[in-house]
Amino acid sequence: MLLSSDTSSLNLSSDTSSLNIAAAAIKQGSLVSFPTDTYFALGADGMNNRAVQHVFEVKGRNPGTPVPLLVSDLDMVTELTRSFTKILADLASRFWPGALTIVVPALDHVPESVTARTGTVGLRIPDHTLARQLIRLSGTPITGTSCNLTGQPPASNASDVDQQFGEKIDFCIDSSCGSNTAPSTVISYANGKLSILRLGAISIESIKNTIGKNVVINTVGNPTSQ
Repeated sequence: MLLSSDTSSLNLSSDTSSLNIAAAAIKQGSLVSFPTDTYFALGADGMNNRAVQHVFEVKGRNPGTPVPLLVSDLDMVTELTRSFTKILADLASRFWPGALTIVVPALDHVPESVTARTGTVGLRIPDHTLARQLIRLSGTPITGTSCNLTGQPPASNASDVDQQFGEKIDFCIDSSCGSNTAPSTVISYANGKLSILRLGAISIESIKNTIGKNVVINTVGNPTSQ
């Protein structure tokens, strides 16, 4: 149900009919802001190169940086990557749905606007029922970049979204985010080493307890500040 249109974007409620409207808009290349377990995400069809480029445009973000994708289940993961090792499967089993983004080799059909020509893509199943339902209804991975203008704090409610973006986005689903106040932890795994690319809601200790002490864990740069 449409809640209001007095703000520049159209605010939708969280009922099924509203989610169907939002999913149809995403399929057509529109931008939809929606709550996740961390912050509001700025959602677009992750397989639509032009839609992803539009995300960069409205955020004022450098188009040469990768964009994480939110998926609804492991079946969607297999459509995006050529490699999901046992170590990563163990971490996914422990932390998904949840605030862990796993960077994996991307299949060729994943747009360059998503991978930024790195050959990899960051994937996550959010611990938020509404977000997963929206992804399922859309039938496509959805961009999971935080809904904020570059340099501004992530939006935690629909009012924040409207204040930052106004008519630059098409719809905003007005519902609550989850309880996490930190962004997702971002990891990758290659050549027997697991790298922490960004430390967030999931601690290094929790990751160690899941994969055991025999796996080398690297931290890239200063992950606590990324």
